[in-house]
Amino acid sequence: MKSYHVNMGAGLDGLLIKEHDVPIPGPGEVLVRVRACSLNFRELMILALGYYPLPIRPDVVPVSDGAGEVAAIGEGVTRAQVGDRVAGAIFPHWNNGPFEQHTSDQLGGSLDGMLTEYALLPEEGIVHIPDHLSFEEAATLPCAAVTAWNALTGGQPVLAGDTLLTLGSGGVSLFALQLAKVLGARVIVTTSSAEKAERLKALGADEVINYRTTPDWHLAVRALTDGRGVDYVVEVGGPNTIVQSIKSIRFEGEIALIGAVARDTPANNNNIPALYNAAIINVARLRTIAAGSCSQFRAVSQAIATSKLRPVIDRVFPFEEAKAAYQYYQQSQPFGKVVITLP
Repeated sequence: MKSYHVNMGAGLDGLLIKEHDVPIPGPGEVLVRVRACSLNFRELMILALGYYPLPIRPDVVPVSDGAGEVAAIGEGVTRAQVGDRVAGAIFPHWNNGPFEQHTSDQLGGSLDGMLTEYALLPEEGIVHIPDHLSFEEAATLPCAAVTAWNALTGGQPVLAGDTLLTLGSGGVSLFALQLAKVLGARVIVTTSSAEKAERLKALGADEVINYRTTPDWHLAVRALTDGRGVDYVVEVGGPNTIVQSIKSIRFEGEIALIGAVARDTPANNNNIPALYNAAIINVARLRTIAAGSCSQFRAVSQAIATSKLRPVIDRVFPFEEAKAAYQYYQQSQPFGKVVITLP
C-alpha cells in the first residue's frame, strides 16, 4: 500500500509518498480501504504555515477527512462488517460530551490520517455514511459538515424560523447554509461576487450580501432583520470579520467561532478593544468550535441521509496528484470542497 507523509511546516515539497505493508487490524480496530479524502484549511496550516493548535506527530499521514469501505475487522468489533461504507471521525476517541484533552487525538495530527490507501481506525471512530452519497461526497463530511452541525446544534440550537448569518463559500459555510435550511432557518450569506451570489441562492440562501460592494455589511444584515440582528452567526473569518459579526447579532444571539480561514488576514490585526466593546454592547455569546464528536457526526449523517442533502464539491484530483490538489486549494478560492480520490 501507499500513503503520503508530512512534517510540520515542510511545505508542499515535504508531501512525500511511501510504501508500507497493509496493516492487520487488532482487537477493536477496523481496516478501511480509503476511496476518497478531502482537504481542509488545517492541512495548509500544518504543511504550509507550520502552525496548528494540536500536536502533529512527525512523519504523520496527513488529512483528517476520508471515506471508504471496511476491508477487515479485528477481534471483538461489532459496529462494522466487511464491505460497510464508512468515514473516519476526526477525533475518534471523542464519542460525546465536552471536548477534553484526553479525547483530542486527531486523524492527520497525533494519529495517522486518511491520505493513504488503507487506514487503520478504532471501531468507535467510524461512522456509516449516507447511502445516497458517493465516496467523494462522503469524504467531505468529517470536518466541515460536523463542524457546521456543531455550530448549529451544539449550543443554543437553531430552530425553524431563526435567522442565521454565514460568511463566504468555504466548506463549513456551505454546509451551515444547507443544514440550516434543512432545519427551517432563514439564511443570510456574505460573498465576494455576483457569480457566487447566484450559486449561493441556488443552494437556498435567502439573502446574499456582496461584502466588496457593501463593506459595512453588518449594517445590511441589520436592515434585512428590521434592525434586530440575526440569531446566529457562523464566524469563519477571524480578525477580519469578528467585530462586524458581533455587530450583526441580536441581543444574546450566538456566534460560533470556527477559526480564521480568511486568506487575507493581516498579520498584526489588533482589534481587541473593538471586539471587546462590540461583544459587551451586543450582549453576544461567543462559542468556539472544535469540529465535533462521533455522536455529532452520526447525527449530521442521519440529517443528510433524511434530507438527501448533497455536499458541494469544487474539484476532484486523483491520489497520484495529491500535491496538485494541495496547490489548487492553497492558490484558489474553491466554491466547495477539494477532494482526492483513490481507485
